[in-house]
Amino acid sequence: MRDDIPTNHQKKQERIGWHEYFMSVAHLISRRSTCERAQVGAVIVRENNILATGYNGSPSGLPHCDGPNCLIYKSIHPDGTVEENCMRTIHAEINAIAQAAKNGTSIKGADIYVTASPCLNCLKVLINVGVKTIYYDKPYKMENIMELVALSGVRLIQVHVDAP
Repeated sequence: MRDDIPTNHQKKQERIGWHEYFMSVAHLISRRSTCERAQVGAVIVRENNILATGYNGSPSGLPHCDGPNCLIYKSIHPDGTVEENCMRTIHAEINAIAQAAKNGTSIKGADIYVTASPCLNCLKVLINVGVKTIYYDKPYKMENIMELVALSGVRLIQVHVDAP
């Protein structure tokens, strides 16, 4: 008898739920990120089917954002806070949307799982493409997006999982 095949006497591993499954996939995808500052993964889902995925990094075929290639710019919010962003990096949510568009996949009415809550610009795009629910693991600058979340009707739900 093989040791790697469970028998009736061995405890069967509990099956994970959909939220844990999709968030775990997002974490796995984030490992493809070429950004040294943050590794973020995104999975767009409808009816428990993956429609598109994305991670943050440079556009296809262009230099990766590493060391001297990281082009940081500073922007100042109306309240005076300073934010730093990379000119070269495309965020995971936008890359997932682009993948869907490139393949002719409609994402209207879909949900997205992201390893970090979206930035303000990604949130605006997610609203415009018709994403209904944003599931995120780690909060990121929530104070910048909460007003728009409330106005838009998009649901923002935290789903924490231990990364694979």
